[in-house]
Amino acid sequence: MLRTILMTLATFLLAAAPGASAQSRRADVNTIIARHIEARGGEAAIRALNSLVFDNGSYSEPGYTGSGDAVMMLMRPYLKLVGRPDRNPDFMEGYDGAAWEWYRDPGIVLRTTGDASEAARHYADVEGPFLDYAAKGSHVELIGEETIGNRRAYQVRLTMMDGYETDFFIDRRTYMIIASRHTASIHAFGTRVASETRFSDFRPVAGVLFPFRSSEVEIATGRELNAMQWGSIEANQDLPVQWFSPPRFERTPLQAFMEQMFNQRVDAPAVLWTYHNFRRTHPDIDTREAAEIIGFQILKMGQLDQAIALLERNAADNPDAADSAFGLGRAYATVGRTAEARREFNRALQIEPGHARATRALAALPPN
Repeated sequence: MLRTILMTLATFLLAAAPGASAQSRRADVNTIIARHIEARGGEAAIRALNSLVFDNGSYSEPGYTGSGDAVMMLMRPYLKLVGRPDRNPDFMEGYDGAAWEWYRDPGIVLRTTGDASEAARHYADVEGPFLDYAAKGSHVELIGEETIGNRRAYQVRLTMMDGYETDFFIDRRTYMIIASRHTASIHAFGTRVASETRFSDFRPVAGVLFPFRSSEVEIATGRELNAMQWGSIEANQDLPVQWFSPPRFERTPLQAFMEQMFNQRVDAPAVLWTYHNFRRTHPDIDTREAAEIIGFQILKMGQLDQAIALLERNAADNPDAADSAFGLGRAYATVGRTAEARREFNRALQIEPGHARATRALAALPPN
C-alpha cells in the first residue's frame, strides 16, 4: 500500500514539477517582455504606429559600401517593402502576404520561396517581435543570461510558427534589445552561418525607441558581415498600399517567358518544354541571357536539378557564350560537382580570356 502511495506521489511530482517550472519560466519571460515593451515607449505608443519608413540607410559589408540611399518601409498589418517606387529604383523586394522581387532590367517579377521568402516575411510587422507574440503563432522561452559587449542581458528565444528561431538579448538594465542571433545564409548559395546582430544608437520615433544602427558579426570569428546606419526613421506616413505589391506593367513576350519558367521551377520537364516552345515560336528573340537569369533565380530558390537542366540546355544552345558556361559552372559548383564546374569555368575563360567572374569562381574551387 505504501509503495503504491509513493509511486502515485512520485508520478504526481514528476508530472507536476516540470509544469510548475515551465509556468515559472513563462512568468519570468513575460515579465521581461512586458518591461521591454514599456522601455521602448509602452504598449499604447507601439500600437499607435501604423507605418514606418527607414530612410537614407548606409549599408556596408567587406569590400562594398552602399550609396547611403537605402530605404525600407513597413505598414500594418504585415506589409514590407525594400526600395521606394517613386525613386525609380532598379530593384525592389517586398511582402504583401507573399514574398516578391522586382528587377527593372530585364523587367520581371518573381514570387519567391525558401530563404528569400523567409527573410521577407519575418519581422514584417510594425510593432516588433514581442507585442502579441502568441497571437502571431510564436512562442518564447527564457534561455538564460549572457554578456553582450560589457552588458548583461537576458537571452529570450522567439520561435515563429514556421519554426524559425531567433535569440534576442534584452539588456538587464535598460530592457532594450541590444543583440539578436539567428542562423541563415549570408548570400545566395552561401552556407548557413550563425551570426549576431548588435543594435545601438537608440532614438525616439513617435514616442517609441528604435535602433538606428545595427552591425552583424559572425559568432565563431567575430568577423563583421555587414552594418547598417539609418539616417532617419519616420512613423505614420500615408503610404499607398499598392507600393507593397509588385509593380504592374505590360509584359513583353520575353518577360512573360522568363516569369513562366520561374513559376514552373519545381518541374524540370515543364521548364524545358516552355524553353523549347518559346525558342521554336520566337526564333528571332535571343533567349540566352533570359535563361541564364532565370536559371540563377531557380538555383537561388533551391530547385537545383531544375536549374541545372535549364542551364545545361542553354549552354548547349549557346556554345560560344562565356556567360552561359560560367552560369552552368556556378550551378555545378553549388551542388558540389567540382570537376564539371572547373570544366565550365575553364571553358568560359577559353571563350573569353580574362572573364572576371569565371576567374574568381575557378580560384574559389577546392583543389583537385
